[in-house]
Amino acid sequence: MSADAGIATDLDAIRGWLRAQVASYVVRAPEEIDPLVPIAQYGMDSVYSLSLCGDIEAEYGLEIEPTLAWEYPTVAAMADHLRGRLSAG
Repeated sequence: MSADAGIATDLDAIRGWLRAQVASYVVRAPEEIDPLVPIAQYGMDSVYSLSLCGDIEAEYGLEIEPTLAWEYPTVAAMADHLRGRLSAG
């Protein structure tokens, strides 16, 4: 796994972290969150999605637009996007 200033940039690590975050909001086990299913299907509403943006900002030090969950509606899509942003430095 590669790291930049202590921040995990490994795609699997990002996906795992996102799955755990989504799972905590929708009160499910992380393994129940399919990375290819839109998070809205698990009950992630706009309030939870905004909170998730704040979690991502705190964890990865990125400025996140509040539309993230609409532009990248699945854990896999979000993780790919975040990985690209983290890699770009």
